[in-house]
Amino acid sequence: MELLSRVLLWKLVLLQSSAVLLSSGPVTAGSSVVSESAVSWAVGTQAVLRCQSPRMVWTQDRLHDRQRVVHWDLSSGSGSPGRRLVDMYSAGEQRVYEPHDHDRLLLSPSAFHDGNFSLLIRAVGDSDEGLYTCNLHHHYCHLYESLAIRLEVTDDPRAARAYWDGEKEVLVAARGAPALLTCVNRAHVWTDRHLEEAQQVVHWDRQPPGVPHDRADRLLDLYASGERRAYGPPFLRDRVAVGADAFARGDFSLRIGPLEPADEGTYSCHLHHHYCGLHERRVFHLRVTEPLEEPPPRTSPGNGSGSGHSSAPAPDPTLSRGRSVINVIVPEGRAQFFQQLGYVLATLLLFILLLITVVLATRQRRRGGYEYSDKKSGKSKGKDMNMAEFTVATGDQALYRTEDIQLDYKNNILKERAELAHNPLPAKNIDLDKEFRKEYCK
Repeated sequence: MELLSRVLLWKLVLLQSSAVLLSSGPVTAGSSVVSESAVSWAVGTQAVLRCQSPRMVWTQDRLHDRQRVVHWDLSSGSGSPGRRLVDMYSAGEQRVYEPHDHDRLLLSPSAFHDGNFSLLIRAVGDSDEGLYTCNLHHHYCHLYESLAIRLEVTDDPRAARAYWDGEKEVLVAARGAPALLTCVNRAHVWTDRHLEEAQQVVHWDRQPPGVPHDRADRLLDLYASGERRAYGPPFLRDRVAVGADAFARGDFSLRIGPLEPADEGTYSCHLHHHYCGLHERRVFHLRVTEPLEEPPPRTSPGNGSGSGHSSAPAPDPTLSRGRSVINVIVPEGRAQFFQQLGYVLATLLLFILLLITVVLATRQRRRGGYEYSDKKSGKSKGKDMNMAEFTVATGDQALYRTEDIQLDYKNNILKERAELAHNPLPAKNIDLDKEFRKEYCK
C-alpha cells in the first residue's frame, strides 16, 4: 500500500505540473572539420597521421548500464557548499543520502525510459529552501547537462506559483504541501540504449593531388565490434595500418610506410559516433620529400691518401633523385564512363550540325548564282532586235551635218569620200519579189 500510494501521489502531481525541457545534445548530420594540417615526410620513412579523440573510446558496459546517471544537488545559501540529495543510475535503484529524506524525496523509476527526471518533495519544509540543480551525466558519451531551479517556501497557500526570473525557474510552494521540481530531457541519448559497438565507426579517405573531396578514395573502415575493411589502390593498401587497440585508447592514427612519392595527397580521418552525436573530421595534407643526402666523410691527412687521388668513384647525382611518378586518375564506376561518353557524343553531334549548316549554305549560294545568270541571259535574249525590221532614216542625220567643213584635200578621191560622208546617198528600196520574177521570166 505504501508503494501504491507513492506512485499515485507521483502521477497526480506530475499531471498538474508543466514540463521543462533541457537542451538536447548536439546532433550533427555531416562531419565538421576540427583540424587541418600540412605534414611532410621523406621518401622511405614511416609517416604517422595523428587522429585521436577520447570521446571515441569504447568502454563496453559490464556494469549493468551504469553509464548514465542523474543526481539532484541542493545549495541552501550563497556561501554554503551544496550537498547531494539523491541519485539514480539507468539500470539501478535510486539512492537517497540523508536518512530523513528517504520517504520525502522521490524520482520516477521510469526516468531513463520516458526522460522525466523531476524530483518530488512530498512535504516541503523550511530546510528545503534553496537552489536545486538537476545533473545528467553520460560517462560513455562524455556528456554533462544541468538545470537549476530555485525553491521558496511560503505560509500562504494562495501565494504558491511558479515563474521565470530571467535565468532559471522559481517555484513558490506552501509549507507542508508537495512540490515537484521539473527536469525533463527526452533526447534519445538519455532514454535509449543502443548497441554501442554498432554505433561507432572510423574511416580514412585519401585524395590524390587535383582530386576533389567528393571523389576521395576510401582506405580503411574501422568498427568498434572489431571488424575492419581495407580499400584503396593496391600499391598503398599493404602499407597503411591503424593500431589494433584503437577503440580502447581512442587513437586512430594512420601509419604509412615506407613512403613513396606516389603517396602524396590529402588524407582525412572521419570519426562517427551516431549514438552520442559525434561527427568529426581531421584533414592532413601529406607531402613526400626527397631524402637528405649525407655529406661524404672527410679523409684525414695522415691516412696516406691524397686529396686528388680518391679510391671511391664520385656518386652519380641522378641516382638519388628517386623514381619519377605519374599520377593516373582512373574514373570510378559506370557513371563516370557514361559522363565522359556523353561529352564525346555531344561534341560529335555539334560538329555534324555545323558541317550540315555549311554544306546547305554553300548549295544555296551556288543555286542563287545559277538563277541570277539564267535571268540575266534571258533578259539579254529578250532585248535582241531584228535590224531588218527598221529602216534607217538618213534624212534626220542631215540636220546635224548641214555645217560645211572646209578642208584641204590632197586629191579628188579623198574629197569625194568626204562629201559622201557629209551627204550620204538616199536609201534605195529594192523589191526582192519583183527582182525574183524578172529573173524567173528570163
